[in-house]
Amino acid sequence: MGLLAEYPKVRLMGVDVFALRMSEVLDICNEHIAERRRLLIGVVNVAKVVNARKDPKLSEALDQADIVLADGAPIVWLSRMLGRALPERVAGIDIMYELLKEADKRHYGVYFLGARPEVVQEVVRVIGKDYPGLRVAGYRDGYFNEQEEQVVAEAIKNSQADILFVAITPPKKEIFLGKWRQFMNVPVCHGVGGSFDIVAGATKRAPAWMRNHGLEWLYRIIQEPRRMWKRYLVTNTKFILLCICEISKSVFTRIFRRDRRDIEGESKGSEDATSVQD
Repeated sequence: MGLLAEYPKVRLMGVDVFALRMSEVLDICNEHIAERRRLLIGVVNVAKVVNARKDPKLSEALDQADIVLADGAPIVWLSRMLGRALPERVAGIDIMYELLKEADKRHYGVYFLGARPEVVQEVVRVIGKDYPGLRVAGYRDGYFNEQEEQVVAEAIKNSQADILFVAITPPKKEIFLGKWRQFMNVPVCHGVGGSFDIVAGATKRAPAWMRNHGLEWLYRIIQEPRRMWKRYLVTNTKFILLCICEISKSVFTRIFRRDRRDIEGESKGSEDATSVQD
C-alpha cells in the first residue's frame, strides 16, 4: 500500500475506513495515475457493511481494496457516535463525477464497464458530450459470466485506460476487481454500483437534502417500492442492531479503561503513602 499507510483510518464494524476528504482522494488518484501505480477504491454503505458480515467473498474483496471510504451518511454518523469521527461522506458516485472532471482536465483515458448495453452506450454518449477532454478508452456492458471474465479483462488491459469504472452489483463487482485488477494494470479502479443508470437518465438520484440526511434508501423505495422495501427493511434493521452493539461495546470499553486507571491510581497512591511513612 506504500504511502497510503500514512493516512488515518477508523475501524467500524470490522472494516477499516479511511478518514479522508474528497480533495485528498483526488490527490491520491492523480498521484497513482502519474506514477502508473495501481489503486483500488472501495466504498461501504449500510448494505455492504451488513452483507460483508455474512458474505466471506465480499468481506475479502473489501480487504483487498487499497482505500475504503464511507459511501453512506449513517457510516459517518456511527463514527461520530463512537468518538472516531470521519471528516465527511465520500460517496462512490461523487468520486466518479470528480474523477470525470479530472479526466476532462488532464485528458485521462476512462473505461466504462457495467450496466445494460443500452445504458452503458448512453453513458458513453453523455460523457463524451459533457467531458470532451476525456478519452473514452472503451466500454462494455456488465452481463458476462465467469468464463468470459478473462476476455473482458484483456480488453480493458489493452485499452491502456487510466481509470476504470465498474457499474456491477456487489459482490460480483468487488470479486471481479479483486481478481483481475493487477492483470488489467489500470492505475485507478473504482466500483460505482448503479451510477451508470443515473448518468444515462434511467434512474434519478435522491435530492441533496435526502442524501445529506441519510435518506437515499427511502428515495429508492419510493422509486421501486416492490423491489426495494423488503431489502431496506431487513438491512436497515440489522444495521441499527449492529450499531447498538458497537456503541455498547465502545461505552463498556471506555468505562473499563477508566475504572482500571482509577484502580491503578489508587494503588499508586497507597504505595506512595507507604513509602512516605517508611
